[in-house]
Amino acid sequence: MSGSVASEAGPACQSGSTSRSELDELQLVKLRHLLATLLPANRFYSRKISAAEIGSSLASIAQFQRLVPFTTKHELVKDRLEHPPYGSNLTYPLEHYVRCHQTSGSTAVPIRWLDTRESWAALLENWARIFAAAGVRHDDRFFFAFSFGPFLGFWSAIEAVHRQGWFCFSGGGMSTTARAQAILDNRITVLCCTPTYAQHLGETARQKGIDLSLSRVRLVIVAGEAGGSIPATRSRIAQLWPGAQVFDHHGMTEVGPVSYQCPAQPGRLHILEESYLAEVIDPRTGEPAEPGQTGELVLTTLDRIGSPALRYRTGDLVTPLRGPCRCGTQDLTLQGGILGRADDMVVVRGVNVYPGTVEEIVRRCPEVGEYLVEVDSRRAMLELNLCVELTHSSSQGAEAVRHSLEEAFQAALNLRVPVRVVPPGTLPRYEMKARRWVRVTEGVA
Repeated sequence: MSGSVASEAGPACQSGSTSRSELDELQLVKLRHLLATLLPANRFYSRKISAAEIGSSLASIAQFQRLVPFTTKHELVKDRLEHPPYGSNLTYPLEHYVRCHQTSGSTAVPIRWLDTRESWAALLENWARIFAAAGVRHDDRFFFAFSFGPFLGFWSAIEAVHRQGWFCFSGGGMSTTARAQAILDNRITVLCCTPTYAQHLGETARQKGIDLSLSRVRLVIVAGEAGGSIPATRSRIAQLWPGAQVFDHHGMTEVGPVSYQCPAQPGRLHILEESYLAEVIDPRTGEPAEPGQTGELVLTTLDRIGSPALRYRTGDLVTPLRGPCRCGTQDLTLQGGILGRADDMVVVRGVNVYPGTVEEIVRRCPEVGEYLVEVDSRRAMLELNLCVELTHSSSQGAEAVRHSLEEAFQAALNLRVPVRVVPPGTLPRYEMKARRWVRVTEGVA
């Protein structure tokens, strides 16, 4: 293995507006550097990829996609179990790694991910681009309503804020009420959290008599869930945080911060294509999805070489749009952001139902504070049942809310979805990713 990581980052990212041909060429140069660095040293990928087949010089991105197989989460979990504690996806000796994070538990065995100084610096550069797209100013003051657990989350974001020299308040270990008060006391202008927690924080402040119209929050940067690109969820957050713009992005421990909200068209995300080679595939066949067709996002990390992800099947469902965007970028557009998870989509009486669609329908009803979806597979045909919790300020009765939502599902999906209404404070609240979908089998949820 190489004893130095000085050249890990490879070619520097280009700045400013980049043409599609320039972007393709940059990705190809980075792919060549990536493969040349990891194939002799990275045991995980040297077992998966034939260096002889690829040769000394990768001819095209199409060749890369033809010769390099997909990487799955199952493979990574299996590799970690066989090669504890970190697995064999390491391009350098262990002493070169300075960061360790692990996935948040969507699999039974979390995946641990290591970063070298160079890989970590690449993630911070991605955050700098996200902040620029969000319109962050030199005098902004950040609050991170984040537990600071072992998953990547906002760890890279908070360090990028420190590197830029902006004011930063780390809100881990505080109650929701204390966080709301701290946001006012410290004149916070940028709040970073999940869409679910932005709503919970705003609702709690309202219940405790904390007037958020007095806050200086002008930007709510959200991630971790699909809600940040769903119009009804964005509207709900904006109502709770008067005068604030909602800015969505997404990422994951395995690859880092991946996308940013289109500055010209909220509800769309752009992939940071200088840092990631993105593909969208049919999750059943593995073949490329057509433009405008919903498929699974597949990512290759071009700069995170210490522990790379090559053609990683993220499980995220997206609708890709190619071509220049109104905001001026050539970066791949994801219409509607992250629509949900490939393993979360359910087929109910022949209708594909995505979590994002349910979120949109429910959040259009201002009387609903929280909700839970039951996927009932105890009968021959799968059924959906919805449990909703009224807000403390609800002006409608339970029966009116139930009837309104059942009509909305019938109109939007042509499905009968039974709705049960429960009092305020009944359903659980979440600081990080909400777990609103539960499966009911043989009487057990």
